[in-house]
Amino acid sequence: MIIYVDADACPVTDIIIQVAEAHSLTVRLVKSFDHYSLKENPHFVEAIYVDKGADAADYKIMQLAQPGDLIITQDYGLASLALAKGCLAMHHKGFSYRHDNIDMLLHSRYESALARKSGKRTKGPKALTPHDKEVFKQKLQKVLEEANR
Repeated sequence: MIIYVDADACPVTDIIIQVAEAHSLTVRLVKSFDHYSLKENPHFVEAIYVDKGADAADYKIMQLAQPGDLIITQDYGLASLALAKGCLAMHHKGFSYRHDNIDMLLHSRYESALARKSGKRTKGPKALTPHDKEVFKQKLQKVLEEANR
């Protein structure tokens, strides 16, 4: 299993790296050149840069990912593609995307887009709290443990 992270706006990258190390897993951080960093990553973490564009990171992740890999993203569309490819998919808030919840999530995204087009304001995501990050860490560990069974 390789963990792919839709890393442009992922607030839990450090947690992912920490948990992956404990499980001896490779992490691939996929992000646009707009988020280029000189930060050195551990040997098991690879930064993959793509051109800027709304879906460039998503396309790269789907090109590289194999069935059984884990994709961490807040993008419901990417999560849907990941599930169709046989990958596991998880949101940075800790919930897993599954075949039984993805349609509802995509529909809510569609409804929000319609509301924005009609001029309604929608709220953006709330910042993660330390508690949210701990919940994510616990759920990520659980997903990895279940995948190794």
